[in-house]
Amino acid sequence: MNVNSDRYVVGVDYGTLSGRAVVVRVSDGAELGSAVHEYAHRVIEDALPGSGVRLGPDWALQSPADWIDVLRHAVPKALAAAQVPAEQVIGIGTDFTACTILPATADGHPLCEEFPERPHAWPKLWKHHAAQPHADRINALAAERGEAWLPRYGGKISSEWAFAKGLQLLEEDPEMYDRADRWIEAADWIIWQLTGVETRNVCTAGYKAVHQDGAYPSEDFLAALNPAFSGFTRKLGQELAPLGGLAGHLTARAAEWTGLPEGIAVAVGNVDAHVTAAAADAVRPGQMVAIMGTSTCHVMCSDQLAEVPGMCGVVRDGIVPGLWGYEAGQSAVGDIFGWFVDNCVPASYAERAAEAGLGLHEYLTSLAAEQKVGQHGLVALDWHGGNRSVLVDHTLSGVVVGQTLATRPEDVYRALIEATAFGARTIVETFEAAGVPVEEFVVAGGLLKNGFLMQTYADVLRRPLSVIGSDQGPALGSAIHAAVAAGAYSDITAAAAAMGKRQAVAYAPDAERADAYDRLYAEYRRLHDHFADGGMLHRLRAIRNEASA
Repeated sequence: MNVNSDRYVVGVDYGTLSGRAVVVRVSDGAELGSAVHEYAHRVIEDALPGSGVRLGPDWALQSPADWIDVLRHAVPKALAAAQVPAEQVIGIGTDFTACTILPATADGHPLCEEFPERPHAWPKLWKHHAAQPHADRINALAAERGEAWLPRYGGKISSEWAFAKGLQLLEEDPEMYDRADRWIEAADWIIWQLTGVETRNVCTAGYKAVHQDGAYPSEDFLAALNPAFSGFTRKLGQELAPLGGLAGHLTARAAEWTGLPEGIAVAVGNVDAHVTAAAADAVRPGQMVAIMGTSTCHVMCSDQLAEVPGMCGVVRDGIVPGLWGYEAGQSAVGDIFGWFVDNCVPASYAERAAEAGLGLHEYLTSLAAEQKVGQHGLVALDWHGGNRSVLVDHTLSGVVVGQTLATRPEDVYRALIEATAFGARTIVETFEAAGVPVEEFVVAGGLLKNGFLMQTYADVLRRPLSVIGSDQGPALGSAIHAAVAAGAYSDITAAAAAMGKRQAVAYAPDAERADAYDRLYAEYRRLHDHFADGGMLHRLRAIRNEASA
């Protein structure tokens, strides 16, 4: 009898708009029950809750109270749905968006609880892009000084990451900066709440806080940015815990929240994209996992170290211990489709969709799928949320070229889908040109439910797509890490082989469409390179920001 057959673990995935929990059988990864809890505050982009204090352009915040509510609501509901005895749960693992980071006191209390009217006291969500000027300064100084860590991030760090957001905190609200004993990823903060023990994980430290070869950027470098910034790394924590490691044990308080047994194993914190590799059993060199949702994150393990232009980072042990973990990404994918449907589609389309019994996305997809490649006469840039890879510039913006008076909403919708596929191909080609081969392209995330979109990606990439065998990839991945932390498996690779799920060659490219897409992709690259310096797009954004002030 398998000793894991009657043991279970819980994975909790913290997303952009909600958190979800899944109960998983340790022996085979079977998902027995799940639940979702929508955040009450969702994304805080316009004004602070309660005080109504207005936020500037490109701000995106969250509320820690929403994160705790996921533990209080989603975990007990998932456990009830699974109909398994709580005493047979041996561990819990969590994952978070990143870099979602907050200022806290030395005992872990978020500053927004004491200063709810101060914008910089709140956690900054991953897609908070208001720190771009600070990222630009960090990049310029690092390039000027030849900082050794810069090539590990493709030559630029992002405005989304810990240092840019921390420098913004210092320079725009120095009082909050001084009060922040900790500048801590939500991925680590939630583990603190579960265990009562502060830990920092190697994944977020490496990818989002520029931790390389055992060190953060030097105090001398930070002082050159701003003398008051020199001690910043003391807020980050110095000891890093390995992925799949045991962070601690569930406290009585957290047991009361979740309905789980006090004292069970709590896995070290992790990032939603990186844990998904385990859920897809794609933790071997050459397997690139694209987690496609509101944005897309591309992660891949390799046994070799290379400098890939515009990558989000390469970190030793960053996905699984013993291998180099690469990350790249696209800042907006599903968000682009959502924006278009919410703002650019006439009411008559919604009426027709309802008559056909379809949602508006489904209806537009059905119309777009009837077209031949290139029939719409359009090409677009997928930069509506900026460009994460390979340009690393979140102040870039979307572009659609070729519109006429005959252009219809389904034409633009298809062009936007294709643009995100072209962006993915740019990333894959950049990796391979740098000597990091992509041998299998694995898709996870909510967008894999759109068969037309998946086939478009296969055609554009000219390669088959494998798909994850779970609708809850990050949560399943967190549960796999919990099984390792609880001692059920020796390491992440072994646990992924037993509990992860992947369907190989779920979509195969069509040669005729692939040839046609090569022509469109060439135009995309011309447009990409023309606007890559950001000149016009930056000027337009500056005009917008001045007018909005």
